[in-house]
Amino acid sequence: MTSVVIIDDHAVVREGLKRALHAHGYEVTAEAATLDEARAQIAHVNPDVIVVDLNMPDGSGLDLIMWARKISNTLGIVVLTLNDTDEYLIAAMKAGASAYIVKSAPIVQLLAAIDFSVRSPLSFSAQGLAAALQAKSMSFELTARELDVLSRLANGASNKEIAASLFLTQATVKTHLASIFRKLNVSNRTAAVSKARKHSLIVE
Repeated sequence: MTSVVIIDDHAVVREGLKRALHAHGYEVTAEAATLDEARAQIAHVNPDVIVVDLNMPDGSGLDLIMWARKISNTLGIVVLTLNDTDEYLIAAMKAGASAYIVKSAPIVQLLAAIDFSVRSPLSFSAQGLAAALQAKSMSFELTARELDVLSRLANGASNKEIAASLFLTQATVKTHLASIFRKLNVSNRTAAVSKARKHSLIVE
């Protein structure tokens, strides 16, 4: 049975989540209304997953996410929040969250996010993620193909490997790289990857 800690400053939200999770076979081992309580409970019960709101009375849930990810690479971290903006979604991803769900979503989406976070705690799942990243890339006017090349570049692929994986010629890859460098205002592969990561243009 998957053990869950619920972190939200509203008691009615915590109670509703607890009932829903119990009804679907999950074990809620603890709950917290503040970040300090959350840290103590996580350390005490060592859950499989935490479900955390971003707006907490004593700080941002993002701080808790970063703290939790530093102490565990196996903990599932699901953000459940009213904030549905791209900025919050990408910030949660960069902080180390496993999944991002808005509170208006059906309970089945939360359950799916919890299950995903258990299987792949260091990955990231969120409705709207692709659109958010596309919006980010549009600020640099990168094309979908250039994002494909950039993603493979970040994984350390050579021009030959990029060409093979995307069914392109090496000359075409070089053309794409030149365009990427120009649009990102960088002069080499390392700088391109660094800037792409800084602006969340790629998911790793």
